[in-house]
Amino acid sequence: MSCPPSVLDRPSLPDRLATPLAIGSLQVASRVLQSPLSGVTDLVFRRLVRRYAPDSMMYTEMVQASSLRHLKTIPTIMDIDPDERPISIQLFDCRPDFLGEAARIAVDQGAQTIDLNMGCPVNKITRKGGGSSLLREPEVAVAIVEAVVRAVDVPVTVKTRIGWSHTEITILDFARRLVAAGAQMLTIHGRTRLQGYTGAADWDWIRRVVEVVEVPVIANGDIDSVAAAVRCLAQTGAAGVMCSRGTLGYPFLVGEIDHYLKTGECLPEATPIERLRCAREHLIALADYKGEKGVHQSRKHMAWYCKGFAGANGLRDRLSRLESVAEGCAILDEAIEGLAVAS
Repeated sequence: MSCPPSVLDRPSLPDRLATPLAIGSLQVASRVLQSPLSGVTDLVFRRLVRRYAPDSMMYTEMVQASSLRHLKTIPTIMDIDPDERPISIQLFDCRPDFLGEAARIAVDQGAQTIDLNMGCPVNKITRKGGGSSLLREPEVAVAIVEAVVRAVDVPVTVKTRIGWSHTEITILDFARRLVAAGAQMLTIHGRTRLQGYTGAADWDWIRRVVEVVEVPVIANGDIDSVAAAVRCLAQTGAAGVMCSRGTLGYPFLVGEIDHYLKTGECLPEATPIERLRCAREHLIALADYKGEKGVHQSRKHMAWYCKGFAGANGLRDRLSRLESVAEGCAILDEAIEGLAVAS
């Protein structure tokens, strides 16, 4: 997460990157966003990220619009803290009418924008006509945006990819049509659906999107450090960046990038001890929020925190099997004490 001076020449970046981001009528005091991540960006995770990035837009996990028709209560993944701002709820589906209804529910929950997922590459999503499958159905994608824009009075945004495959990159026409339909911000993941999360993100296609639409374009893909964010912004001319997998086990990242863009100052990288203390807090909060289910969900988070320091592999193995908060805290406390002695 370091900031090599040779890479981070803050004066070379436009001054606008230190100013608020306008998403339609909404002003957001940060140009660094936390991506929606399925099974990750719940209320607990967002609170940790927001501690270091209070001005940044956060997103819930994506919600299937059609599922809301059959539920008597609002699902936990749509939980929003009353003080949590700025906040967006991400929806997915292939039916414009369902998405319009779901968007109204999301706004009632407190969403300040509605984000439409048109980029998820997972088979169980694309088989149902959602996510990145909409790259091959631009007429449906346009109808979805139009329906949601009609349904709500908050800005509607879209997160998508550059195309289905390297031989089927359709993002330029797709982006133009989404904006014409009423999308007020686009987040472009610089990979194709076929790539999934492999290979390198192609930021040059993001630059091309910036050149053909008038709304803010947010760059996504391989934003895993302050240095990467700065390189991406310089290459693409994007209005901001969205962090995704780089925050797994490192909820400090969004705040580090935001701080640099606003001040030109690099914050110190979180130490292994600081990361493990954060892991401990994360474990306790998940258990308080979700009970035993939260303890089991914490195992993957604990694995993400355990990297880049002596003994990380063994610690990760022990935490992957934890059954209680007390057990996890004891293991983490032992590791923290060991790192403190070693330092």
